Amino acid sequence: MVNTKLFRMIREGEHQQQDFKFCINVSRKIARSLVAFANTDGGRLLIGVKDNGNIAGVQTDEEYYMIEAAAKLYSKPEIPFETCQWHTDGKTVLQIDIPPSPNKPHYAKDENHRWLAYVRFEDQNILANRILLEVWKKKQKSHGVFIRYTEEEQKLLHYLSVHEKLNPGRVARAISVSRWKAERILINLITIGVIEVEQSADGLHYHLANTFVLSESNK
Repeated sequence: MVNTKLFRMIREGEHQQQDFKFCINVSRKIARSLVAFANTDGGRLLIGVKDNGNIAGVQTDEEYYMIEAAAKLYSKPEIPFETCQWHTDGKTVLQIDIPPSPNKPHYAKDENHRWLAYVRFEDQNILANRILLEVWKKKQKSHGVFIRYTEEEQKLLHYLSVHEKLNPGRVARAISVSRWKAERILINLITIGVIEVEQSADGLHYHLANTFVLSESNK
């Protein structure tokens, strides 16, 4: 039964909420995966599993300490995680579970001592853009977000009601403002849940939230 569950997870392959690691040699590198999971939908690492799904096994004490260092020393804020072990054919796979974090953004320290934020998309860890970073920071503030509902916001909401998956450049051109101003408007409307963010292979796109209805008075 235990092995069946492990093999079922491995058959899923690597995806947005699962990553395989043959071994961990450098805590700093694994921090990037921890941060990406925490900043997105959460996920799990299966350590001791090769990219092709073959089980290599690990020395669990050593790997655990490397993970702990990644979560505490190379991640900011610190990332909570849970572990369990799977045993099969004399080999051990260490499972690390990372929940989605309420304290975004988390940052990982790179080889140049820079703190960078990552998100998980499909089976890749990618840098978070500044719009996401600003949205996360605003959501952490206790005093909420003050928004002026001006003609520019009205134009943006109307434009999004008939066009999908826009990027900041298209938004700026559509409502005749600078890209910086378009990003400020997007950040505020994303923060309050009026606009949603969608990650794709070519970057972030924005669309009206499904729960938001544009009334005649908003148009």
